[in-house]
Amino acid sequence: MRITLKRADHFAFFDKDMEIFNALDSKAKEYLSDNTRFSEICNYVLFDGEKVIKPEDLKECDTTEVLSVFGIDKKQIVKQKWRDLLKSVSVKHTGQMYVILIGAEAQTDIHYAMPVKTMIYDALNYGEQVNEAKKCHWKNKDYRSSDEFLSGFTLDDKLTPVITITLYLGTTQWDGPRSLAEMMPQMDERILPFINDYRINLLNPLEITDFSKFETGLRPLFELLKNASDEEKLNDLITKDETFTRVDVETVAAINLFVGTDIKYDEKEEVVNMCKAWDESITVIAPTYVCWGMIFI
Repeated sequence: MRITLKRADHFAFFDKDMEIFNALDSKAKEYLSDNTRFSEICNYVLFDGEKVIKPEDLKECDTTEVLSVFGIDKKQIVKQKWRDLLKSVSVKHTGQMYVILIGAEAQTDIHYAMPVKTMIYDALNYGEQVNEAKKCHWKNKDYRSSDEFLSGFTLDDKLTPVITITLYLGTTQWDGPRSLAEMMPQMDERILPFINDYRINLLNPLEITDFSKFETGLRPLFELLKNASDEEKLNDLITKDETFTRVDVETVAAINLFVGTDIKYDEKEEVVNMCKAWDESITVIAPTYVCWGMIFI
């Protein structure tokens, strides 16, 4: 039997997908916005788990990336994008303090244009930094040469580094590109040195081998994401690992949403014994999310 979807039916499916996508996206942002979890992600990706960045070092930043430029016709063009999360952090190195901006993009599904998406976010931030420097110099009238005036940026000005971490919260292997170069066709190797590459900083729980570097609820979440496709391993993990005897309720909610489990718990409690709760709700519900050709950049 062949089923033909009417136009209205097609958009009904699209609307349903958008509801699921928005729910996952909203929950991921809420869960990762916690400074303790966010710092743990940063330390794992940047410092191999060493506790360099502390929760109290992080400050929330505006996630709107805006860049205003003037086109050929002198009309102002405004580019605007919204990140998932962006925080500033002060880091001490060799006795000196420096500030970096760290953004996090949570992906519950594989994004096959992620290097471009990340590059746009970072470029918009750097462009806005240059614009802010230009406004400051214009106000203070402290340009020292015509070159500085035309640049809007002086030789002494410095950019604040921007690092974007892509956190994959899916349960299937990431097979998307990890760099801009991987998105391009094969070509004459002599051309390659002239093409600026851009790689993503991917944190993929399915590739983690040492979960002991995580001390927050990220550990049980990541371990279950890695084993979500194997019900036997999932069961052994929850029932035999002491980590799961005390899991905070926010993490349990995240596990239900991203891993696809249906663990019952009392929302009024701060921690949940997942081992006990698992025995009471042993059925595993596989996560289902279909994206009908949508590309979010």
